[in-house]
Amino acid sequence: MPTRHEITTYFRSLQDCICAALHQADGGTFGEDAWDRPGGGGGRARVLNGTHIEKGGVNFSAVHGELPPAAAASLHVDPEETGFYATGVSIVLHPRNPHVPIIHMNVRYFELDGGRFWFGGGIDLTPHYIVPEQAAFFHRQLKDTCDRFDPAYYPKFKIWADDYFYIPHRQETRGVGGIFFDRLQPATEEKDKRTLFNFTAAVGETFAPTYLQLLELNKDKPFTEREAEWQQLRRGRYVEFNLVWDRGTKFGLTTNGRTESILMSLPPLAGWAYDFHPGAGSREAETLAGLVKGKDWLGE
Repeated sequence: MPTRHEITTYFRSLQDCICAALHQADGGTFGEDAWDRPGGGGGRARVLNGTHIEKGGVNFSAVHGELPPAAAASLHVDPEETGFYATGVSIVLHPRNPHVPIIHMNVRYFELDGGRFWFGGGIDLTPHYIVPEQAAFFHRQLKDTCDRFDPAYYPKFKIWADDYFYIPHRQETRGVGGIFFDRLQPATEEKDKRTLFNFTAAVGETFAPTYLQLLELNKDKPFTEREAEWQQLRRGRYVEFNLVWDRGTKFGLTTNGRTESILMSLPPLAGWAYDFHPGAGSREAETLAGLVKGKDWLGE
């Protein structure tokens, strides 16, 4: 059975591998900021100001301590098991070119002193302009990864992503979804801790080849001033979700996490326009029309 040390070591190496792949594809360099958490543990925040990635963060953390009451309540943790250990990798990339999508990935492991543990994570894609063929490619990679472990995973975790990455006050999804899972823990002998760890690792390893393909397809496409302005508006929606609805942001802030690392997901620039409505038949209007739950991007 994998120990917290093995899982932590893997996540640290995953950060290294993804940063190396991004550096090779983008040409930019990462700045690293090692940090310690006052309550226990710490991490490595790596931020990329690159050629094609305007702002990218690839963060590793391994923290422990006592859960504050608000965090314990949100996790439905019993009062006698508030000691915790959590480790994982979190990534958000904001590209310069509006034809390149924003992407988010998180893989994590959570353990309580009472012995309970679970895995969580997922990958979701937020194009500024939806390209159905590229959305289908993205979902195909995720489905292939899921199917290696359980054919029920992709449809289940896709619905979960649609529901999670949803902006209720806008009545739109953040992007074209992906997969999202949380509190994944052994339910049967067939789903033991090693298998769940291997699945979580496979999700993490799906990130780089999938995104780098999308980056390569779009990074050199010309774009107009109007498309750049639209990119800022879509980034604004990203900010709204992360600050208002994202549970990971709330958990980090309520457990005295490192603010700079928690807010790494925010874009360098974003925009808001009062009562904005795209022109009928425009690509902007088509993109908004595609931000709905339950869309079958694979056409199955």
